[in-house]
Amino acid sequence: MKKREFQRCTNCVMDTTDSAITFDEKGVCDFCNDYYKNILPKWHVDEKSKAELLEIAKKIRKAGRKGKYDCIIGMSGGVDSSYLCYIAKEVMGLRPLLYSSDTGWNLKIADDNIRKIAQGLNLDLVTEQVDWEEMKDLQLAFFKSQVPYQDLPQDHAIFAGLYNYAVKHKIRYVLTGANNATECIRPPVEWVYQNDLKFILDVHKRFGKRKLKNFPKCSMLRYRLIYPYFYGMKRVAPLNYVEYDKEKAKAFLQERFGWETYDNKHYENIFTRFYEGYYLPRKFGYDKRKCYLSNLILTGAVTRDEALRELEKQPYDEATMQADKAYIAEKLGIGTEEFDAIMSGENKTFRDYRNSYNFIRFCTKILRAAGKEKKMFR
Repeated sequence: MKKREFQRCTNCVMDTTDSAITFDEKGVCDFCNDYYKNILPKWHVDEKSKAELLEIAKKIRKAGRKGKYDCIIGMSGGVDSSYLCYIAKEVMGLRPLLYSSDTGWNLKIADDNIRKIAQGLNLDLVTEQVDWEEMKDLQLAFFKSQVPYQDLPQDHAIFAGLYNYAVKHKIRYVLTGANNATECIRPPVEWVYQNDLKFILDVHKRFGKRKLKNFPKCSMLRYRLIYPYFYGMKRVAPLNYVEYDKEKAKAFLQERFGWETYDNKHYENIFTRFYEGYYLPRKFGYDKRKCYLSNLILTGAVTRDEALRELEKQPYDEATMQADKAYIAEKLGIGTEEFDAIMSGENKTFRDYRNSYNFIRFCTKILRAAGKEKKMFR
């Protein structure tokens, strides 16, 4: 395949490192045009949206009136989930249970933030420990598979653990920190593949050594069909109904709860910090900051020039990168030389393994046509 000439969107900072990106005659990318056409016209944060949120809160309270909790929130200690806890308790008047999944990679700052929010809002917190030997085996299998999506094992563990716990304990409403303000541009599927259990299990079958007996699992079929239509589970994104300025939210959380900030989105987790800041850009040339910053451009939080200046900086400092690499290699039971050999190996994608990509894409198109999904999925 002939390599495309480099081009960057004239409106945001997405570019041809996403091989599927397209541009109109003004040089504006399909992500931006999708946002202006399909997301922005239906997304209004005002008194009407707040009233809609309070109506949703009434339904949640009614559905959960017989239980100790009327909803559940997956809590990472990051700004989105932390601010969501505040909105759920003090704006919506709900009784959420906070759920945290310990995958073995959290930084102390994340655990401290989780504790501060739970105590500050007087909310119950349950933390489930993922079997580390199984987590380690699956993570190492993913490195050996040479695919970009190294965060998928722990993302799936967190996602599956949360939804399985909710169903087991008959909590119908899951509140998510997903929001249009900072996530209207979804990272390209070649950068960050979807939650595909078929793909995960095939990678593990080829490169893993230990059976995944305890590792949390939840297929998209179960999540999208069985849980909502047979168990009545509903997913709500409250941050889409309120003004959500991330910098203001951080300042509020710091003042109110003593919450601590961290570098870049998702950097509350040492593995994710290394994966996004080192592995992904150095092995594949993908920089997820382009998605995060482009979202902020679209919502007016930063200018395009400010975003371009930010991209000129290293994701995080070299010394910390090298320390993270040594720590991760040691924790996975391999030497840095073996890790470097993996880094220099032949790059692969989900298409080199069994997957459910076409099925997920088909379902997403149906959900989008029905108004249940807003973000673009190529």
